[in-house]
This record gives sequence, C-alpha cells and structure tokens, in this order.
Amino acid sequence: MRIVDSIPHESMTISIFQMNDKFQVRFEAGPMEQIFKYNKEEVGNLEGLKRRINVDFIEQTRARFNEMFLQLRQGDV
Repeated sequence: MRIVDSIPHESMTISIFQMNDKFQVRFEAGPMEQIFKYNKEEVGNLEGLKRRINVDFIEQTRARFNEMFLQLRQGDV
C-alpha cells in the first residue's frame, strides 16, 4: 500500500492510499481515525475518488469524529 495523495484540512489529516484495485481514504484526528475503502471500479481513478470526498463528506466525517471524541471522554468518567 502506498500513499498516492492527500487532501488538506485544518483539523484532520486526510491521506489517500492505493493498493492493487483498491483505494483507502484515512481521516485522522487526535487519537482517532476513520478509514473508507473503495474499489477502483466504483470510483474509476484518483480524481473520481476525490470528487466523492467532497466538502459535505468531509464535514460529516468531522462531525462523526466529534461524536467519537464525546464517547471516548464518557469512558473516562
């Protein structure tokens, strides 16, 4: 697996990996990460994948990180 691109963001690290006929998009924020996997047939190529990872997708992922963070903090109580 190799990194083929990244998407700049102010509060998350967004890396795109490729291995054989699959892409993985890894979002990292603090101690948490989310990974989305796509078959190449689904998205066509790197540009097709990046069109899917649009502003709305990134915002939904960031909101999910907030929920994950709250759940993580509840475990500390």
